[in-house]
Amino acid sequence: FGREVRDFQPDLVHIDEEPYNLATWLALRQAKRAGARTLFFSWQNIVRRYPWIVRQGERWVLRTVDYAIMGTHSAAEVWREKGYSGPLAVIPQFGVDPDIFRPPDRPRQGGTFTVGFVGRLVPEKGGALLLDALARLGGLWQLDIIGDGPEKGKLQDQAAHLRVADRVSFGTLPSTRMPGYYQGLDVLVVPSLTRPNWKEQFGRVIIEAMACGVPVIGSDSGAIPDVVGEAGIIVREDSVDAVVQALRQVVHNPDQRRELAARGRQRVLEHFTQARVAAQTVDVYREVLVQ
Repeated sequence: FGREVRDFQPDLVHIDEEPYNLATWLALRQAKRAGARTLFFSWQNIVRRYPWIVRQGERWVLRTVDYAIMGTHSAAEVWREKGYSGPLAVIPQFGVDPDIFRPPDRPRQGGTFTVGFVGRLVPEKGGALLLDALARLGGLWQLDIIGDGPEKGKLQDQAAHLRVADRVSFGTLPSTRMPGYYQGLDVLVVPSLTRPNWKEQFGRVIIEAMACGVPVIGSDSGAIPDVVGEAGIIVREDSVDAVVQALRQVVHNPDQRRELAARGRQRVLEHFTQARVAAQTVDVYREVLVQ
């Protein structure tokens, strides 16, 4: 990397890595030797403590780097608490193409109410809680789970135990087919659960679904409320009752579903398109270079 920096002579090096990582320290060191301006990007939204040698490297990065971009306001709070005092911008480095992730040409008409879940099949993503909630929902519904992970077998057993296995499908899809998947949903549920060393950092599936005109029900874990804003329904995390109530709300209120779909699409267009994220990031580059 040092050789590439010396040969290329960049004006700015954007380090897309956390400050505690050795790769960040090494990249920053080489960039500074080459006379380049520097910035790092972080999603970290929990204050973590590391061994002494790691803390030393992290502190040097925070003192030395010229600028920081954070994925969320909670990440910004973490790095301020850990000692970063330089200029900072909050720009999630995730965006969607609204011409690809877009509402269907023809709105869904009746049929079985279809619920979506997209993510790793691990306990903190809340799949088990969603199954418990749907088992209490009543009426006609279908849950389409997209993702894989170590909890898949347990979730399949849970669905069988709850006698809803015939209403739950498991599978994976390539990214090119995800817009079509979202377009077939009535609602996406993101029931993430905070853990001691993890809470939801963003939730890219949220903006993908909203771009496709799909209402979102999300827990209040981590950054989910900031991403959803007023364009979806936020529920208390780890509450089956709250998820059941939110699902009943969207099942029985088609007008509200349409309103949330429109709000979600508009929120993405205003804040989370690739073009918007790129433009904001370029503005930061310009600011760094004229400091």
